[in-house]
Amino acid sequence: MIKLVVFDLDGTLVNSLTDLALSVNKGLKAAGLEEHPVNRYKTFVGNGREMLVRRAMGDAADDAEKFALVLDTFNREYEIHCNDNTEAYEGCSEMLDILAEKGIFTAVLSNKPDEFVEQILTKLYPNHTFSAAWGQKPEYKCKPDGESLHAMLAQFEILPEECMYIGDSDVDVYTAQNGSVHMAGVSWGFREKSELITAGAPYVANTAEQLLEYIINYE
Repeated sequence: MIKLVVFDLDGTLVNSLTDLALSVNKGLKAAGLEEHPVNRYKTFVGNGREMLVRRAMGDAADDAEKFALVLDTFNREYEIHCNDNTEAYEGCSEMLDILAEKGIFTAVLSNKPDEFVEQILTKLYPNHTFSAAWGQKPEYKCKPDGESLHAMLAQFEILPEECMYIGDSDVDVYTAQNGSVHMAGVSWGFREKSELITAGAPYVANTAEQLLEYIINYE
């Protein structure tokens, strides 16, 4: 029986792509570099803010001064604008309500900088209480390393076989594998369904309703 469902954030519970893209583009512009269309950022996100900036900069990231400028600009801009365009995905609020009604605990584990996670969840899911909401914390390695997931399970005394991790990318599949927990992917996020399947996702939901059914009926 699943007792705890841990969700990725970006591309899983929230569509944050526009705000992430605009904030990085401000940094690229400040460094005299080419900006990217918003959709291009679907392949840049997923491994934390430094990797996001490096992917957006390409070879220019080797210039330490420019990298620092873009990263600092992103941090400043995103702190102000992280909720300007970010939205909850359709059906996710209702799904979380039903999980709570059934006594299944929920949490968030993201590679997004920790300081932004609570801010976004408070605005977009104000009526839902997550047992934990962790972004990237300096004491843990980034996903897909299972370190932070193991720490979360230990905090709540949940066994790996009692947990399911939900996400939209191969990083999330590997996180679940490294944490020895169950996994389900979602197709509405930033990456293609084929990426999840190739990485080893046992199931990929197309809607929040499908995901809910999979979770509550999982044996």
